[in-house]
Amino acid sequence: MKFGGTSVGKPERMMEVARLITADRESKIVVLSALSGTTNKLVEISTCIAQRDKARAKTEIELMEAHYQAFVRDLLHTEPAIAKATEVLREHFEFLNIATKISYSEALTKDILAQGELLSTKLFSCYLEEQKIGHHLLSAFDFMSIDENDEPHISVIRSKLVPILADKSDSQIYLTQGYICLNARGEVDNLKRGGSDYSASLIAAAIQASVCEIWTDIDGMHNNDPRIVKTTRPVEQLSFDEAAELAYFGAKILHPASIWPAQQEHIPVKLLNTLAPQAKGTLIAKSASGQGVKAVAAKDGIVAINIKSSRMLLAYGFLRSVFSIFEKYRTSIDMITTSEVAVSMTIDQTGSLNQITAELEKLGTVSVITNQTIVSIVGHNLIQSPNLLRDLFAGIAHIPVSMVSYGGSPHNISLLVPADQKHETLQSLNRHLFGLD
Repeated sequence: MKFGGTSVGKPERMMEVARLITADRESKIVVLSALSGTTNKLVEISTCIAQRDKARAKTEIELMEAHYQAFVRDLLHTEPAIAKATEVLREHFEFLNIATKISYSEALTKDILAQGELLSTKLFSCYLEEQKIGHHLLSAFDFMSIDENDEPHISVIRSKLVPILADKSDSQIYLTQGYICLNARGEVDNLKRGGSDYSASLIAAAIQASVCEIWTDIDGMHNNDPRIVKTTRPVEQLSFDEAAELAYFGAKILHPASIWPAQQEHIPVKLLNTLAPQAKGTLIAKSASGQGVKAVAAKDGIVAINIKSSRMLLAYGFLRSVFSIFEKYRTSIDMITTSEVAVSMTIDQTGSLNQITAELEKLGTVSVITNQTIVSIVGHNLIQSPNLLRDLFAGIAHIPVSMVSYGGSPHNISLLVPADQKHETLQSLNRHLFGLD
């Protein structure tokens, strides 16, 4: 059971999490994110330290500590529990204050960012202890790790975690941190933003869990973005492939990498709502619930790169030369289209854009278009859905679509549109594909 930042972001929410994890007697591992807003604050503190603005860093630390002190006062009510939680705060905020006095490094940033999950799990442990709810607090650093390529391995996690659980078999509740891990050098690291979902899925796969539950503040995966489209509905069931496409192409409720571990070990995933635990949510399993479109998602921050070369495009090995440049700079390609004299592709990682463009210019004329959005229509066996393309393009006839990806996956049709047309595209698709205004 993984609970996100909003699910533990207020004392009353944390109390609700305690009720949810004790609702039955099944053994469970509870994975917590940092309290909502904490990771952003820790990034800000780290940035201040990197910029040598120690005064601002200390101010932010003091504000954050005051927030946590108020959180503890509202969460706990007995002297022993309050004393223990106060010591937890002292330990972690002392570390943050020391961090302002030492030389900045990337490793220091990783240590700073880890404080959020360490704080949330330790404070929740204090609450469980106060409520006399038996549990074991496990350190993610004892079992969650990534290799030299920043990749976790289920078998490695299993070999470390299973003996820990066997050694602490006198409890039905195990509490641990999402997001954080150790890297191949034994240093504190993390699974990147949204990594608590990934942690939960990896743990579920490693221990062959009956289910992996992702608890957030929305009742499952919706058929469209509820922040943009007024009328949306939860999707009751998705296949692993459908969910992976939606997560990768912009559905914020789920971390893109988090489907893979559960899928490898055939562990069903449920997306549930802490604020409405009775809601059905979304089940992600091996089978799809039926053919046709299930949902639409949008991925922002897209850059389109066009290469025109009448001399080289049809030459043997040309595309390999193009792809090798992206591989060199570890930059993934989302969409690609080709014609007789040009190839176009999209990326969302722009850190090496200048270097990539410079090398591509040796192969042809290059143009770059920024501020684009990929809108993806996801479902099961879309290629065999009658009239889908007709309805789709009828609904967006007024939208300037510059690229279309169709056929590469039976579960996804992707469109590239200007970022300022995203809202209109999502709203139009909601009307034409789902009949919802």
